[in-house]
Amino acid sequence: MDALYPRLLVRDFDSAARFWSAALRDLLGVEPVKVLHEHGYANWDLDGQAVLVIFSRDAMARTVGTEALPPCAPGQDAAMLVLRVSDVEDAVRRLAGHGATVVAEPRDRPEWGPDLRTAHLRDPEGNLIELQSY
Repeated sequence: MDALYPRLLVRDFDSAARFWSAALRDLLGVEPVKVLHEHGYANWDLDGQAVLVIFSRDAMARTVGTEALPPCAPGQDAAMLVLRVSDVEDAVRRLAGHGATVVAEPRDRPEWGPDLRTAHLRDPEGNLIELQSY
């Protein structure tokens, strides 16, 4: 199934994980599905659909090659749209054909999850997009 997932890129993962765990529990009754402190990743789902994902800005900066920039530089991303697609390579080709710029070529990410494949692009405004398939 193709889907869109909201993702916040955070500077202080532990604080953000504590905040969003409490906030989503209190507001929506949603508990985290996965919290991986060693990878700076957490997600909350409701009925199988993502409510929110948080990911460490440092980890994403390493992924897209901006780790040499200061952590609060305009080039460091604060948010990202994640599109789950059936074929990452095909989706990269199609988005690039619409004007997106590839910043991280398709690759397998076993450290993020079994059978996960991703690519990262920027739309014409510079917004970060992750394409992923399982």
